[in-house]
Amino acid sequence: MRNMDSYASTVNECLNRIDTVMTHVPQESKEVQENLQELREMVHKLTFRADSIDVYSLNYFFKDVDEKISSGCVADYVACRFDLRRFSVVNHQFGREMGTKILNEYIVRLQKGLGVDGCVCRIHGDTFAIFFKKERLSYVMEYLSGATIEIEQQYWKKITLRTHAGYYEILDGKSAEEIMDRIGMAWNTAKYVQRVPYLFFTEELMEAVENEKWVENVFEDAIKNEEFLVYYQPKVKLKKYRLSGAEALCRWKHDGELIMPYRFIPVLEQSNLICELDFYMLEHVCRDMSRWLKEGRPLVRVSVNMSRVHLGDANLVEHILEIVDNYKIPHSYIELELTETMTEVDFRELKQVVIALRMQGFSVAVDDFGVGYSSLNLLREMPWKVLKIDKGFLPEGSGDEDADTQKKVMLKHIIGMAQNLGLECIAEGVETVEQITILKENNCYLAQGYLFDRPLPVDVFEERLDALA
Repeated sequence: MRNMDSYASTVNECLNRIDTVMTHVPQESKEVQENLQELREMVHKLTFRADSIDVYSLNYFFKDVDEKISSGCVADYVACRFDLRRFSVVNHQFGREMGTKILNEYIVRLQKGLGVDGCVCRIHGDTFAIFFKKERLSYVMEYLSGATIEIEQQYWKKITLRTHAGYYEILDGKSAEEIMDRIGMAWNTAKYVQRVPYLFFTEELMEAVENEKWVENVFEDAIKNEEFLVYYQPKVKLKKYRLSGAEALCRWKHDGELIMPYRFIPVLEQSNLICELDFYMLEHVCRDMSRWLKEGRPLVRVSVNMSRVHLGDANLVEHILEIVDNYKIPHSYIELELTETMTEVDFRELKQVVIALRMQGFSVAVDDFGVGYSSLNLLREMPWKVLKIDKGFLPEGSGDEDADTQKKVMLKHIIGMAQNLGLECIAEGVETVEQITILKENNCYLAQGYLFDRPLPVDVFEERLDALA
């Protein structure tokens, strides 16, 4: 980033020189005074005002914030970065000229609401930084959550604009650039990671972002060094309580520390790196199974998770076949777990993938059932083999009888519907004997969870396999 301190100093020096000249011009030389004032305003405008709408430029943000830091009052302020959601659609719908008018009206109203101590500065396009007194925070949050602008169109009278925003209630600040980095961090996490309307910068958020950068930087070497380990969580038949399968889960051993999935899976899912890890896991599962066959161990069906990020890969099924067939693993022993999708477009792609995998003889399970695009369509239109019942549908016995009764009713109908469609049902997250009783009462005889086993290292899981022989 350019050196804003040097830039601001140069501009301020220019303005100060004009002020100095103005003080030495005789009062009777009104024309000279007016010309100098006009020159001063022109320098200020060219430096600190954006071009197409009535708003300050980013230069002014750095200047204003650094002045507040120098004066020691920056802790009285809040900084925020925001962008307008889907504003390109507004430009497309109404044309750029009307879009600019709408944007200008939106910004002018926001600037008035900030008061004389606040400023709205344009970063680029429909992305802005604002700096304002803390007592204005509730107003700003309400305005950015949805402000209605009146327009003059044949079929449109009003339009509501909403934002993604990152806030920082300033405690201290060494520079305007540091504050800009923090609101940018909060904004980026809100928009692209957590997908929420806004976030406040916190030290915890900074640690999370630093963790993301670390994961991304060391991931490729970790793959090459095979630091990612396959742990197997057993699946149990409830009639005889015998091992009947397993889910392959990832653990990361780095510098002697075992890193749990919540530290790295969400980071990898923001990019195609998760696809590389999924294929790595599938290959290592197949490698284990190939060894078990050679050693005479019995095989059970093992499920491997596939992120929805794969849905953009037209050759996904071919990639899976290449890995499995290279190790000569019968397809019936591999189960692919696909998370229920969130959009209609993904739904169509998911359907194509499920059909293709089933045609190749793979078992395919739907995970996170009940939270996506359309659960009923999901069951009706796709040839799943297995439905995984999330632990959220299992009664917890926590004393909330109404909640447990509701869960029992939902569980009964989900199991009944799935079985009527010819699907296997497995309950995950089983932790109590009471939950086992309820599952068996509803004819669900397959489960996994801590009541039976936690995810196991490969050598311990092999002992479970040996017990089947």
